[in-house]
Amino acid sequence: MTTVLIIYYSAFGHVATLSKAIAKGVEGVEGVTYKRVRIPEFSDPNIRVVNQRSTDQQEGLAKHFKLTKRIEDYDKVQQEQESIPIATMDDLREADGIIWGFPTYLGSMPGQVKSFLDQAGQFCTTGELEGKPTALFTSAGSIHGGHEATLLNSLVPLLHLGLIFVGLPYTKNPEYLTDQAIGCSPYGVSTLAGPDGSRTPVAEELTMAGRLGERVARVAKSFTLTRPFE
Repeated sequence: MTTVLIIYYSAFGHVATLSKAIAKGVEGVEGVTYKRVRIPEFSDPNIRVVNQRSTDQQEGLAKHFKLTKRIEDYDKVQQEQESIPIATMDDLREADGIIWGFPTYLGSMPGQVKSFLDQAGQFCTTGELEGKPTALFTSAGSIHGGHEATLLNSLVPLLHLGLIFVGLPYTKNPEYLTDQAIGCSPYGVSTLAGPDGSRTPVAEELTMAGRLGERVARVAKSFTLTRPFE
């Protein structure tokens, strides 16, 4: 049985929701199963991203982002994810394909994810991840919030690990060829959370998330059967 690992970090639930849609796409491919794991929050509360955002500042853009609701949602979302296993290096070793998800912070991945990838740097010398298909999904506060930059920036460490990138082609995903404010692009799946975090992934984004899961599953299954890099 081919296994696709869906590994994610989610602070406010949007990425977790996308991960479920991706899982459905994976399980729709015969002979392929998935394992969904999460990258944990930092143990030191002083360096958690949620605690770095002032809720009482009303100057500049702070009044537009309405951060109070996001912080209120944070504890609830973390509790909801407690049943999801914590990601390990063995999860990466054992997977036939890996799909990574995390929110957009400053046009790049959060520190929680970078820290995990730094640990995975050991595979650059062992080659244990080389030849495995991989893909990315993310969330951002708005259509201009950096979701495409995050997907592109985050591809770099995956290439260092020898993973083979799988994107979302135009002809299979016409939903993102629109003038409407929805996520996703050729670089991967994304959703727009809205300035106050209240927007949830829409049908088009979830549909494309499912397609990405299916696409990686099919590639992983093909590689498992043919072993092209051995």
